Amino acid sequence: MGGGTPSLLHTDLWTRLLASLARLFDLERLDEFTVECNPETVTEALAGVLKAGGVTRVSMGAQSFDPRHLKTLERWHDPASVPRALRLAADAGIQRRSIDLIYAIPGQTLDDWKRDLDIALSLPQNIGVEHLSCYALTYEPNTAMTRRLALGRFTPADEDLEADMFETTVSTLRGAGLERYEVSNFARPGRECAHNMAYWRQESWLAAGPSASAHLRLRDPVAGGWRWKNLPRLTDWMEGVHANNALPPVVDLEPPDPRRALAERIMTGLRLAEGIDAESLRRDVRAAAPESLDALRDSIAHETTTGLLREQAGRLVLSDRGFLFADGIASRLMAPLLRAAR
Repeated sequence: MGGGTPSLLHTDLWTRLLASLARLFDLERLDEFTVECNPETVTEALAGVLKAGGVTRVSMGAQSFDPRHLKTLERWHDPASVPRALRLAADAGIQRRSIDLIYAIPGQTLDDWKRDLDIALSLPQNIGVEHLSCYALTYEPNTAMTRRLALGRFTPADEDLEADMFETTVSTLRGAGLERYEVSNFARPGRECAHNMAYWRQESWLAAGPSASAHLRLRDPVAGGWRWKNLPRLTDWMEGVHANNALPPVVDLEPPDPRRALAERIMTGLRLAEGIDAESLRRDVRAAAPESLDALRDSIAHETTTGLLREQAGRLVLSDRGFLFADGIASRLMAPLLRAAR
């Protein structure tokens, strides 16, 4: 449940929502039911309602434990609310807990970032976390941060500093027993986030609510799958649901496209520590885009000479340093498929 801040929803509405879900699905069969939370909005009553409704995991948007950097991000919670919210979740019986942190914030030093990691790792065992998501700050179009950047109100973090923060994250969390399983996600063994893994492995998921995205994977892995998004504005979405007899109105419908599916497999698969099955990738490219196979082989060979990409145990995986350049490497491997599509 998220993004946005679903923990803002009143407990009475949460009770209704969870009861409706329970009528539609057997929630007891879920391996994971995550709700994203703003730590300032978590109450004892909310934690109890979530637990009673089948929620098994909370993802806490801490972002930083430094009030200066929270102010830069325009996040107004008190850092002390993070352990308080985690304690409420733990006391309610929600045993799986994660924290989101952001680095490369303007004005943030490497020592500041180390302190954030140390605080997250030093939480008492009874409220501690098994999963950390550590994201580099990105400036998305049409956001307040991007507008402030354009107005010159702050200077973005230096790229070398961002790289140092990235590498510090890996070494610090690995030393604490949290392995990176995806570019920005770290977990204790067996505690990886199930819905994250579903996205990166190109599995199927439903879209519920405005702005939600969905993917329906076909049985044939070469064929790819259907993608779509629900209408973004709440009023438009609600009117569409009523007009369509409960079928949500969708936008950006993308039909199956074998080349696009192969390119997406490269893009998302390289983000994972497990990488991509090299032989199945070559086999499927040979079936769906044979004219791209030689160029793809050449691209793979070139990337492996840099040491950033390697083929081991039949899988294409990035080195620790390769994760710094994951997007660029993926783009170069995808290029032969996308050229052929044009």
